[in-house]
Amino acid sequence: MTPTSLESVTDMFEWKIDDRNFFIRDVTGEAEHHAIEDLQKEAWQFSDLDTVPAATLIATQHAGGIVLGAFEGRKMIGFAYAFPAFEDGRASMHSHMLAVKPEYRNCHAGFYLKLAQRERALERGLDEITWTFDPLQSLNAHLNFAKLGVISNRYIPNFYGEATSSPLHSGFGTDRLWVRWLLNSDRVKRCASLDASQRAGKISLDFRDAAAVIGSALIYGEASRPMLGDFSGLSASCCTIEIPHDINNLKEREPKLGIEWREATRAAFLAALDDGFLVEHFVRVEVEASPRWFYLLNKRSSVK
Repeated sequence: MTPTSLESVTDMFEWKIDDRNFFIRDVTGEAEHHAIEDLQKEAWQFSDLDTVPAATLIATQHAGGIVLGAFEGRKMIGFAYAFPAFEDGRASMHSHMLAVKPEYRNCHAGFYLKLAQRERALERGLDEITWTFDPLQSLNAHLNFAKLGVISNRYIPNFYGEATSSPLHSGFGTDRLWVRWLLNSDRVKRCASLDASQRAGKISLDFRDAAAVIGSALIYGEASRPMLGDFSGLSASCCTIEIPHDINNLKEREPKLGIEWREATRAAFLAALDDGFLVEHFVRVEVEASPRWFYLLNKRSSVK
């Protein structure tokens, strides 16, 4: 579904899909903060122990954090939660959680929550937001790199430990890419433009065809299995890492195969980032059998 209209106003983003109206604003009141607790449990099936409580959300908001809700009418359909951070001597914002109700995930709420989060951070005089995500989740990778324009030079194995109370993490670990959203960069400004044709997904890439992308892969897929590529490619200025289209479905069907992908991509990311590469893009490569998904890494950054 494509929004038929979108407006950025002082207190919220507002958009319309067909005859349905959506908007984003700062969360207010105890009931809305408790609604975020419920959304966490719905999205990740967290126990109470892993759920960020309403009291913490309220305190963070008063201390300069950003707690946003996406709504259809009075119904909260998603939220984004960020707290103030201090990284490498610079003040920033760390976006700890974002979730949208499953039935609303084609309504662009996640993207607009991030745009509203960017506006709130800029209002506070900040120019960077960081967050983490599982690099094997292709939909999140597409949102983060292709639509928002993040970059990454940090891969953290088992960021939250071997597992959490969420079944999504059971037996699979919690590896994360730590991404940086440079809010005033030209790249991110294009992403934040309400003109979709100017967003990061339209940026031209150094890789001209599918053969070049696949040929430079440190890890690539063959018959659903991760295969070791040519790590001598680390001496080049660019390389790629392939991931499955739907890791959740794959690891549900074949748990051991899911772990293989985790271990293979972990080794590739750690080797590349340790060698000075920067994760800059995530692209869909059209091939005869089915689309394939690759991270693009550069040693000499092309990001502006």
